[in-house]
Amino acid sequence: MQSDRPVVLSFSGHDPSGGAGVQADIETIISHQCHACSVITALTEQDSHNVKKIIPQKPQEIIYQAKTILKDVPVKVIKIGLIGSHETAIAIQSILLQNPHIPVVLDPILAAGGGTSLANEQLINSITEKLIPCTSILTPNSEEARLLTQQSDLTVCGQSLLDKGCRYVLITGTHEQSTTVNNLLFQHDNKIETFSWGRLKGSYHGSGCTLASSIAALIAHDLDPFTAISEAQEYTWNSLGAAYKVGQGQYNPNRLFWMEQHS
Repeated sequence: MQSDRPVVLSFSGHDPSGGAGVQADIETIISHQCHACSVITALTEQDSHNVKKIIPQKPQEIIYQAKTILKDVPVKVIKIGLIGSHETAIAIQSILLQNPHIPVVLDPILAAGGGTSLANEQLINSITEKLIPCTSILTPNSEEARLLTQQSDLTVCGQSLLDKGCRYVLITGTHEQSTTVNNLLFQHDNKIETFSWGRLKGSYHGSGCTLASSIAALIAHDLDPFTAISEAQEYTWNSLGAAYKVGQGQYNPNRLFWMEQHS
């Protein structure tokens, strides 16, 4: 029996604490009634406070795994999270170039929630030069947008990222000093849409993974990009609003909050 669940392929790191990375992707994708396939880009040593170490996986093995899945499974959308190394970025680019018909959602993770840098200058250059041109929807937070463009004004950042080749840029505003969280969506028609959300009190582990994976899953269900981006923000805000703690650091988004509401 053929499944009617659309497939999302996630390139992501493994978070042993279960808050971010591939586990966040899988929870989110399943929550949207999609099937999650995954390729681990890096192992990590981390807890609910911060990332302590990244152990990138072999680029050739990443390519082999992705090619095997793509040959067998009708992947609707590719979601990219933690990359971990320049070599991994090049490996992922090779997969994207061979599958240009598959939409790509890229969450350019450059730092952990606890502050640890997760990308050196070489990797940042690889993301901007190799991956962003292959990307459909880019979801940096404001700090990542500034690092990727070396600009300070977020409007300039958004336009600069569009100019690098992606179709949509959603810059999230949780790191800004504002009463509400203002997310900025940039499109090629020069239209800038602002989405404002109530600022929640906690600090959350894997919120960016949740947002990008939600967008990817909604695109897999054939929603148009604007609608997917809008609905994914609402899903993420609700996940954060229902968050819970398992460790002594950040809260975990409750990506299955809707199950508890109906239980």
